[in-house]
Amino acid sequence: MKTVLLVFGTRPEAIKMAPVVAALRARADELRTVVAVTGQHRAMLDQVLAAFGLAPDIDLDLMRPGQSPNDVAARLLERTPPVLRETGADVVVVQGDTTSAMAAGLAAFHERVPVAHVEAGLRSGRMDSPFPEEMNRVVLDKLSTWLFPPTQAADDALAAEGVAADQRLVTGNTSIDALLTLRERVGTMDLATRERFEGCKRLVLVTLHRRESFGAPLAGLLDALQELARRHPDVDFVYPVHPNPAVHGPAHATLKADNLHLLEPLPYPDLVWLLDRAELTLTDSGGIQEEAPALGTPVLILRDVTERPEVVSGGAGLLLGTDRETVVDAAHRWLADPSTAASFRQPRLLFGDGHAGARIAAMLAGERPAPFVASTDTAGAGA
Repeated sequence: MKTVLLVFGTRPEAIKMAPVVAALRARADELRTVVAVTGQHRAMLDQVLAAFGLAPDIDLDLMRPGQSPNDVAARLLERTPPVLRETGADVVVVQGDTTSAMAAGLAAFHERVPVAHVEAGLRSGRMDSPFPEEMNRVVLDKLSTWLFPPTQAADDALAAEGVAADQRLVTGNTSIDALLTLRERVGTMDLATRERFEGCKRLVLVTLHRRESFGAPLAGLLDALQELARRHPDVDFVYPVHPNPAVHGPAHATLKADNLHLLEPLPYPDLVWLLDRAELTLTDSGGIQEEAPALGTPVLILRDVTERPEVVSGGAGLLLGTDRETVVDAAHRWLADPSTAASFRQPRLLFGDGHAGARIAAMLAGERPAPFVASTDTAGAGA
């Protein structure tokens, strides 16, 4: 029986790996599944694990105060090889573009254990944005045996880099599996966020946390948010603030308005409810860029580049950059006259159909399932 070891630890990784774990465990007669968590985002990770009923088999316990990406990589390179030997892993599955994913993949490569990369092929075309994620995913794609691009654009990028067709499968993004699963359940869940904000007539969800925005770009974006709150007192801006001091400190120092709600990081079901309920979202999050189109929530992307061009080309949002005036002008137009964003509110299955995890499990079991094909149909999305 093949042993599949999954290594992850951040909140976004956990959300996107949960459907893969479920699909692999559904094949328990042919695949042995072992889950190892790095423990980087301990509280936020535990929220996601609880939401999906997951319990890790191994805890690498990497989190340390003030750690750098190099610290994370060094500890993971040291701790992964013994786990590979103890579990007898036949393949290591990693997700996305974190430094921990890259380091776990590199450690497996050094031990000659094949690597499977979930969400392969994303490219911004700039090694400094997102930083260090762009380099991390390029390295992972180079050393992986199986590559699971979420979209045709990501698959095209891998093909252009010379990755063989039999190594690649367009799966859709597992974030959509997770989103659609939770969206079916949030209506019956007791959510503190819904209790607090359900009576609000107009909601905007805000997320800001990218490392490349730290400093002056983040300061400008926070100032833009403060100005939007001033111009639109009838709109409640809900901002779950990342705990990183480079984000948390400036956000709480800058944002001062009755209709600006700064929250601690939310459990994933609460975030799904907010995103579904929001009139629009202002975000630099890759996950939100994927999930919002499936719910028909317009996206204003607060980054200079995006590795998810389907958001813009598919008519689900706009790429604004980090310039204060550009952000204020675009968001103000949409909020002052909601009809201007009407075309962006059509739910679109741009990034997945809810079956990405099953495709990945099938591929690891030696099968070749049909690939995901993007659609603008509303079926299974915002309906």
